[in-house]
Amino acid sequence: MKLLLIGNPGVGHVGGHLHRAAKDLGLSVNFLDVTQAFASPSWEAKWNWWIRGHRPSRLHEFGQEALQVCREFKPKWLLSTGIAPLEAGTLQAIREMGVERLNFLTDDPWNPAHWAPWFMEGLPFYDRIFSPRRANLRDLEQLGCSKVSYLPFAYSPEIHFPEAPKTSQEQDRYACDVVFIGGADRDRLVPVAALIRAGFQVALYGGYWDRFRQTRAYARGQIDPTDSRRVVGSAKVALCLVRRANRDGHSMRSFEIPAMGGCMLTEDTQEHRELFGKEGESTLYFHTIPEMLEKLRWMLQHNLERQRLASACHQRIVQGRHTYKDRLVTMLGL
Repeated sequence: MKLLLIGNPGVGHVGGHLHRAAKDLGLSVNFLDVTQAFASPSWEAKWNWWIRGHRPSRLHEFGQEALQVCREFKPKWLLSTGIAPLEAGTLQAIREMGVERLNFLTDDPWNPAHWAPWFMEGLPFYDRIFSPRRANLRDLEQLGCSKVSYLPFAYSPEIHFPEAPKTSQEQDRYACDVVFIGGADRDRLVPVAALIRAGFQVALYGGYWDRFRQTRAYARGQIDPTDSRRVVGSAKVALCLVRRANRDGHSMRSFEIPAMGGCMLTEDTQEHRELFGKEGESTLYFHTIPEMLEKLRWMLQHNLERQRLASACHQRIVQGRHTYKDRLVTMLGL
């Protein structure tokens, strides 16, 4: 029952969540940090990233390290997350050792921001691909991946749970009408800018919001998990947007915000409907900007209904087998 896990060990990353889940399951785990594949002088890193197809500078060396770990550790499974720095030749060599190779494809590799020819060449060398988006399942099959499955994101109970601000100063610092936690993608700028123009008290956490004139004054920087819980506990409503460049039907926040007890105003997708039910059962949905603004105004005027929605949404997620431990059990077939 040995697992070689390859990912980002950061506390908010899927690799870190799966690492905790593996330990909780009692597995013997060896973890390889993918950030080591990018360690190089800045000029070299930029050249490899922008000119050589998002190529990690130490791609070959990282693959050799993975091979050496497989020889010595002898795992039953290798599970990598996202655009993992493993080439086709490396995966083939690991296959010959009898290791089952799995990938949880956290990003869409057809998104231009992630496009990496070396990674695409290696995808068919995995035994199983698990994608948290249905939109690319057919693409993966046509690429030559033999076993492809839809598997949603999840939440970590150790990190994502309700927590109110500890002091009145914290409450004042985090209070807002609507909060969004996530990076400033171009497609996200449109609804967020509309909220600001409409006069709502907006708080934005995540990268790059300070780069845009419309959102700079509302950007509050990066946020750690502890502060995320208190932010969600202070905001009246949390906006849940998908990442369109990733062809997402849901996001990591689709699970994390309800687990932390937040009341969500949710972008309307098939996957969100499957998670949260019909309109008004546990969230309100929107398709258009006017619909988003109208429903947010209504939510802000109905305090008890916001509390009911938040409670219903929380129960759907925490009672629905949506932890990263549940996802790991599925991927490993335990």
